[in-house]
Amino acid sequence: MTSAQIRQKFLDFFASKGHQIVASSSLIPLNDPTILFTNAGMNQFKDVFLGFDKRSYTRATSSQKCVRAGGKHNDLENVGYTARHHTFFEMLGNFSFGDYFKRDAIFYAWEFLTGPEWLAIPKEKLMVTVYATDDEAYDIWNKEIGVPADKIVRIGDNKGPGASDNFWQMGDTGPCGPCSEIFYDHGAHHWGGPPGSPEEDGDRFIEIWNNVFMQFNRDEAGVLHPLPKPSVDTGMGLERISAVMQGVHANYEIDLFRHLLAAAKRETGAADADSPSLRVIADHIRSCAFLVADGALPANDGRGYVLRRIIRRAVRHGYKLGQKGYFFHKLVAPLAEVMGDAYPELRQRQAHIVEALKNEEEIFGRTLDNGMALLDTVLAGGKQVLDGDVAFKLSDTYGFPIDLTADVCRERNVTVDIAGFEAALEVQRKQSKAAGSFKMTAGLAYEGEASCFHGYLESSRSAKVLALYKGSEQVQTLENGDEGVVVLDHTPFYAESGGQAGDVGVIAGPGVFNVTDTQKVKADVFGHQGQIISGTLKVGDEVTASIDIAKRQASQRNHSATHLLHAALREVLGTHVEQKGSLVNAERTRFDFSHPKAVTAEEIAKIESLVNHVIMANEEAQVRLMSYDDAIKFGAMALFGEKYGDEVRVLKMGEFSTELCGGTHVTRTGDIGLFKIVAEGGIAAGVRRIEAITGTAALVAVQAQDAELKTATTIVGAHAGELLGKLEKIQADLKAAQKEITALKGQMAFGQLDQLLAVGMRTINGVRCIGSVVEDVDAATLREMSNKLMDRLESGIALLACVADGKVSLIARVSSDLTSKVKAGELVNVAAQLVGGKGGGRPDLAQAGGTEPAKLQEAMQAAASWLESKL
Repeated sequence: MTSAQIRQKFLDFFASKGHQIVASSSLIPLNDPTILFTNAGMNQFKDVFLGFDKRSYTRATSSQKCVRAGGKHNDLENVGYTARHHTFFEMLGNFSFGDYFKRDAIFYAWEFLTGPEWLAIPKEKLMVTVYATDDEAYDIWNKEIGVPADKIVRIGDNKGPGASDNFWQMGDTGPCGPCSEIFYDHGAHHWGGPPGSPEEDGDRFIEIWNNVFMQFNRDEAGVLHPLPKPSVDTGMGLERISAVMQGVHANYEIDLFRHLLAAAKRETGAADADSPSLRVIADHIRSCAFLVADGALPANDGRGYVLRRIIRRAVRHGYKLGQKGYFFHKLVAPLAEVMGDAYPELRQRQAHIVEALKNEEEIFGRTLDNGMALLDTVLAGGKQVLDGDVAFKLSDTYGFPIDLTADVCRERNVTVDIAGFEAALEVQRKQSKAAGSFKMTAGLAYEGEASCFHGYLESSRSAKVLALYKGSEQVQTLENGDEGVVVLDHTPFYAESGGQAGDVGVIAGPGVFNVTDTQKVKADVFGHQGQIISGTLKVGDEVTASIDIAKRQASQRNHSATHLLHAALREVLGTHVEQKGSLVNAERTRFDFSHPKAVTAEEIAKIESLVNHVIMANEEAQVRLMSYDDAIKFGAMALFGEKYGDEVRVLKMGEFSTELCGGTHVTRTGDIGLFKIVAEGGIAAGVRRIEAITGTAALVAVQAQDAELKTATTIVGAHAGELLGKLEKIQADLKAAQKEITALKGQMAFGQLDQLLAVGMRTINGVRCIGSVVEDVDAATLREMSNKLMDRLESGIALLACVADGKVSLIARVSSDLTSKVKAGELVNVAAQLVGGKGGGRPDLAQAGGTEPAKLQEAMQAAASWLESKL
């Protein structure tokens, strides 16, 4: 039975039990900062388990893409060393949101695994575990299913206080509960014991299914709060069950991997088909390709950093196999062949994935040889511990993530000084640490009525105060001068979402509350942040909530323009462009998107023209409500960072742009007025940022540019239309003058050669030596002077220095007959160290720079003393 058949059988089975088949969510969790990547099937249902979100169904089933390579759930270090660990895997799951619980979950799992029309696994090959105190689950397995007592194991807190293999949690916080795992016995010919035994880490008994009984929500203090409705979350790794059904022991022997392993062997030229490095590469191409397909790109922090280290780990294993060229990106096509039917995004974004991986290979490839050479040299003497400063240098200079260095060292039975590495890294962390933003609504505890949003059609609305907060504390009253958060039953204020900033305005009643921002306390609860500027507000007060209409309209212009910008970028640059983030407020729009290089001035002009053409066409901005599936069929594009429910808003502006968006927008494109791009630049590898303005702000900017142009025309004495030619002539004249000045300075400097030979030269043990600081020359002239000086000197040593633009330049020359006594590089570095620099070169010629001109005379004296000691 193929992996594809098993996947489909699983979904078909649970569909027959009334479950809604739900597509896999992105590997990049949306609106969930608690996890780095999607690491379990339940991630996309987290808010449903918590009671913050409701679906049209109470039972669901999915085959979820998962990555475990960072954070709490991190399997990266085990990949390549075990038969079953992966960075990327598929999790088959079935879920109940307050519908069925333990009994049905257990019966469904047993039926699918052992039922003759499903997988038909022999019952005697299976055994189960339950949480130590979960008598209910134990009795269901033993008394109802009929599993013998000797095949049921109770597992307590075997991972430490409050931590157990049979108590599951997604992260440090969030939904959790006891679980019951199902194990498959691969046979006595494999070493290992049953779960709970001292030999449980062997390869005989392998977990294939985990039934998690969601009963609690763990808060940041570690306290377990009962969930409103006990639910079920189950997971079965597709790779593990495929190994069982295909009669193999290791996951890497199943059909999904055989094709990838063969491709990895072909592209690396590996001689040994059983090399663990091939397994690493086959695993890593899956996680890397899927992460890029879902919007990640290599970077120096966050998710991008994890992706970067996975790519570099794969490239290093190719290097280990003897492949010094670029090979990793060539495995995207074989992956798309075996998994493209189930996950079409692999084929749709194949070119983009290949480009992203190849770029990273090229970046790392430039330093891989040097980094490995350094590591080989350091470890060649049989060292048992790699110094932390060497590990840091490998990371900082050669781009070796610490776990990659640890990987190499582990293969050679060498320990890495992690404490030393962290100490060296701490300095860098302090320098680059960025302050995080704080939202007052974060962490507010609210239980009560939801807020009803009217802001699509209304700018002012009567409302009642449902709750008040001062700091994080819920209060009954806010008095004059108090800062806090107001929750209303009805509101016209848009809460920040989808990149659009929250509305500002006023809430007026017995007290006047100046709203400076609007954020969501929960999915359907709006928190109005601000300050009481007069009077008092109490819970239950009747008020009038009014937004600042001018700022709302400005935000709407920028938001609608953002959608047009996205469409224009895809038309001008290509369909690989995908949104990576946005910020829309009353002042401007900031749009981040995937693109491997800078956008040219010509491309920016085309983008501006396209957007303004649609604006001038005055197309209607049509908003429609429809199901998510219908919206995608309608041609709508889902945007990065948005979280969509069963019903979505579709914004369509003519035939140019159709996207899902819950924000506020103009009525017609002509309302935008004018669109102007004001900035473009890179913010990460493969990610660009455009900032633009609209309406009055764009008009003011254009007028300011026009005024500046007219002033410049007047200053240079040009007529209309002549400015460019006039500036080019001025620039050419300036270059000619600078060239003449440089030539004159050179002639003056060369005139000093006789003086240097007559006054600056001294003899040390028969060797003629010159050390001098030359005035009014640059580094290039200084080097030419040294050439002419050595021609005149024939045999001798010279150290010349100059200061230009606040920086020191040093050059050392040693005639060939003296290099056995003195090396130019050593001489120049004696001086360079004292002026805050370093340098190097050949034995007869070396150069250096420095940043402390005040210490130059001291440096020259030190060099002279050193030279005397050598001669």
